[in-house]
Amino acid sequence: MFFLGNNSGKGALQVTSTPRASVYLNGKKIGNTPLCKCEAEDLIKTGEYEIKLIPDEGNFKPFQEKITINKSTLTVVDKEFSSGTQGSSSIITLSPTSNKKDSELLVLSLPSSGNVFLDNNALGATPLFLKRITASDHYLSITKNGYKDKTIEIRTVQGYKLTTMVSLGVNPTVSSPSAAPLASPSVSPTLPKVVIIDTPTGFLRVRSASSTASLEINRAIPGETYEMITETNGWFEIKLKDGKTGWISGQYAKKQ
Repeated sequence: MFFLGNNSGKGALQVTSTPRASVYLNGKKIGNTPLCKCEAEDLIKTGEYEIKLIPDEGNFKPFQEKITINKSTLTVVDKEFSSGTQGSSSIITLSPTSNKKDSELLVLSLPSSGNVFLDNNALGATPLFLKRITASDHYLSITKNGYKDKTIEIRTVQGYKLTTMVSLGVNPTVSSPSAAPLASPSVSPTLPKVVIIDTPTGFLRVRSASSTASLEINRAIPGETYEMITETNGWFEIKLKDGKTGWISGQYAKKQ
């Protein structure tokens, strides 16, 4: 279950791995897998963190990635270490949306162009953004030739966007059609881009939600280009230079 429904202003973190690993958050050890900071006294302050998993056995490369802890939700990290390959991993987060009656799903993968199945129904290829998903438990599967299939149990929640970032492990028994080297797990999949156009004020306000009544969290300058995460009702959700996301009016931005 990924929705906690508490009002503490904090969020929860669940981490699993194969084999067992030590878990570090911003360089501080917080325990060993399987780990769940899920009780009221263990909840984590909201914000951006760097998580690192160091296997307790075997000659595996440590796993390191950025995660987000959001209010009243559970962030889930799972890592399967594998000898000689990057192994597989998944990071699942929930974030509130401006539409409180809808459930959204964003699926990202490394490598990109993975085939996405929700409850065994083919929906497209990553990166894939879906709206009006039934708020319920689902099975999400991602497949790609030359890589091991990855299936995750998720729960979509009304009024929230569930983001799943999956790194697929190489299947040693199947030849990949591409001889290109694997991307680093810290590199995000290719997303569409938007460029900021001229505005009356010389800048464009970046807001916390897709509404002029929402909080201004940053400013974008005409000519700057940003990755676009989602689009809704004339607003673009963009990835800022610090890795966070925000919303801009589509009136002053052009998709590339």
